[in-house]
Amino acid sequence: MEWQRSRAAVPRFEFLTEAGSTNDELREAASGADAASWPHGSVIVTDNQTHGRGRLGRRWLAPTGKTLAISLLLRPESPGGKPFPVDAYGWIPLIAGAAMTEAVRRAVEAASALDTDREDDDDESGGIEVELKWPNDVLVSGYKICGILSEMIPAPTDEAATDAAAAGAVVVGAGLNLTLDEHDLPTLTSTSLLLATGRAPDADAVLADYLAGFLKLFRALAEAGGDAAASGVDRRVSALCGTLGSDVRVELPGERELLGRAERLDRDGRLIVVDRENGEPQAVAAGDVTHLRY
Repeated sequence: MEWQRSRAAVPRFEFLTEAGSTNDELREAASGADAASWPHGSVIVTDNQTHGRGRLGRRWLAPTGKTLAISLLLRPESPGGKPFPVDAYGWIPLIAGAAMTEAVRRAVEAASALDTDREDDDDESGGIEVELKWPNDVLVSGYKICGILSEMIPAPTDEAATDAAAAGAVVVGAGLNLTLDEHDLPTLTSTSLLLATGRAPDADAVLADYLAGFLKLFRALAEAGGDAAASGVDRRVSALCGTLGSDVRVELPGERELLGRAERLDRDGRLIVVDRENGEPQAVAAGDVTHLRY
């Protein structure tokens, strides 16, 4: 595959036939001596990642050719070259999740449009629900199809560092299940575009859609000086987030647990959960969220 659409969506696109971790590959490239040749929006992709990882150091493995490991480089700055606000970094994984949710939705709609046996002609998705689970998992009918891991690249202290490297950066990694079948799934709560729709997706179209959507949303946030409300990013993410309005269990750091209703996102992208026991709202910045079904 030539990845023509995806290459057109970003300033630099590299497809690797194999990689240990695309996040590691991009981090090394973006912070090394050749950092200036890896601008904001650069991407490394593979369909054969051998040492992928998710949140909390979890391993992420998949059969060759059936998933995409995607790493995108951000070099955040506000208008006029001002530093990007520290509090705004919390929106980056949410933006990635929103962009992937929209890309998967359109892929599902495209597959449904080809299904001449659909009974519900008014539903472009064929009745398949695609939503964002806070902060950065994409679910299809409740099953995980994509996970996202954002990692900071610390600004180097070496005086000889290039301007590009010295500015610091963020690498956002995403793992998207394309054509896994039921025997390939890493967990019982996972799925793929093939399983969800019955059709193998156009991988280049889905990837290009994700990359273009991600960079457009991030550009809006950056141009607003990191203000998610002023940029409209908070409304876009909230509209896609199926966690909001749901009863949830949140596994917090320190082996603590919070049960309650997810109410909204705050200005920094944290999840506000109303505690079931005392009715008090709590802001969650990090934690594993489970949607509870009663």
